[in-house]
Amino acid sequence: MTEPSDLRIDKWLWAARFFKTRQLAADAVTGGKVHINGQRCKPGKDVKIGDVITVSKDQSIWEIRVSDLNKQRRPAKEAQMLYSEDEASVVKRRQQLELHKQQQAMLHPSEREHKPNKKQRRQIHRFKLDSL
Repeated sequence: MTEPSDLRIDKWLWAARFFKTRQLAADAVTGGKVHINGQRCKPGKDVKIGDVITVSKDQSIWEIRVSDLNKQRRPAKEAQMLYSEDEASVVKRRQQLELHKQQQAMLHPSEREHKPNKKQRRQIHRFKLDSL
């Protein structure tokens, strides 16, 4: 990969495929969802190899170390080579995802408690009319 001398954090996040557009990456950085070496930053902050970046997105937190810089957005396989994630971060993220799935399962009704279809609504309507 190429090694540019300076690369903005929003552009690096976009090239590493954490965000679909640079604008979304810039909004996340501005909103405090991205930290470099534990410090909040602005979208124009330069990233260097070896920096530790924390990205909070969709109830997941990535703690990654920058291993390469690339100005262009490349395929996902190449984008994964731009950073390395420690094992503790992977385990923590999987636990958060599992917890989120369990919470969603408790909040949303099961598949059996669905909205009645057209035939069932007619039957309910007839039953209510008959009971009057």
